[in-house]
Amino acid sequence: MGRLGRRRASLSASLKPGARRGCRTPEEEEVHIPFAQDSLVKQWSSMQNVADWSQEESEVPIRRNKYFLNINVGGKLFHIACRVVARYPVTRLGKLATCTDPTKKLKLCDDYSVRKNEYFFDRDPSIFHYIFHFYCSGVLWIMDEMCPSNFVEEIEYWGIQLKHSQRCCRILFEEKQDELSEYLKIQKELEAELEPVDSAEQFEGKCLGKFRRAIWNLIENPYSSVPAKIIAVMSSFFVLISIVGMTLSTVEEMKHKTGKKWMEQMEMICAIFFTSEYLMRLISSSSLKNFLRAALNAIDLVAILPFYIQILFENLDEGETLYHEELHKVENVSKLGKVLKLIKLMRIFRILKLARHSTGLRAFGFTMRQCYQQVCCLFLFIAMGVFTFSALMHSVEHDVPGTNFTSIPYAWWWAA
Repeated sequence: MGRLGRRRASLSASLKPGARRGCRTPEEEEVHIPFAQDSLVKQWSSMQNVADWSQEESEVPIRRNKYFLNINVGGKLFHIACRVVARYPVTRLGKLATCTDPTKKLKLCDDYSVRKNEYFFDRDPSIFHYIFHFYCSGVLWIMDEMCPSNFVEEIEYWGIQLKHSQRCCRILFEEKQDELSEYLKIQKELEAELEPVDSAEQFEGKCLGKFRRAIWNLIENPYSSVPAKIIAVMSSFFVLISIVGMTLSTVEEMKHKTGKKWMEQMEMICAIFFTSEYLMRLISSSSLKNFLRAALNAIDLVAILPFYIQILFENLDEGETLYHEELHKVENVSKLGKVLKLIKLMRIFRILKLARHSTGLRAFGFTMRQCYQQVCCLFLFIAMGVFTFSALMHSVEHDVPGTNFTSIPYAWWWAA
């Protein structure tokens, strides 16, 4: 029993006799446990100290590294060593790294942040990746999906030449650039040819400028007014009537006196309309030189010349028949008649007048002019086939009695 009492006393040696355990009040508990005091426990909400933390951070000075450039291109940040870009001192970043004058540095960039020590450039960040790779590796990579014009503009801004790229990439890129330039040139020429001429500036300060401009819009620009549209429709209608009349004049039933008279009257009306249209274009033209050089105006002139040349030759024919009965004069008359038939055949070119009011025909003509080499090559292949098969046909059929292939030129019609 004595041992047990001593053991119990050792378990509670720090407990004074008469003291109470587990019976403290809340106030006593707070004093007894210091961690329960509010003044010593930090609150759990850390967002309340964000402003204080940013204020403390702003008070700390930024460490500037003079061996690196902080480049901000279109919102993307790049870090590059000054010694790397200094290897190309003629480039924009090379000048920025080697320049010591702050004023000149500001001229090389679009903006500069003093606090962040960043140089801002308002350029395309996707292309700058290849510029950044060039400074690191010394090789300018070119991707196929890049726009050649945009890429050339960017590398010219950064002061980098295309010769730093690989030879294979550079050859493909230059070919693509030439194709694009040729395509844009053709598109520009086509738009300039198809779009109506803006005559507002051409007639300023010229004699009867407003009157000539009104006539020009009436004849050349069908979309300027309703009367201009009517004239364009009438022009196409008279062209078709003229072609139909020329075709019907070769029919045997239409060669009698009444039919011939109607055809001549129809031809005269069409010729008068075409002549008045041509004269209105000539009078209202702002530049006579450009007017005479235009292909469509040459077509208009060819369309009306056969009518007046026919009248002239018919008068010469009558004069030769009435006053000269010699044989050689009759032979001259027969020659004039052949020339007259050839001149009448020139009226077929009136159908080309439809190209003036047809965008499709004008675009087709422009395409033929641009692809004349390919068209000539196509005709060459066709001619080779015609010559080859006509020669074979003649070699096989020329000994057959009654054959029509008596020579190679006769076989051309079959081969063609």
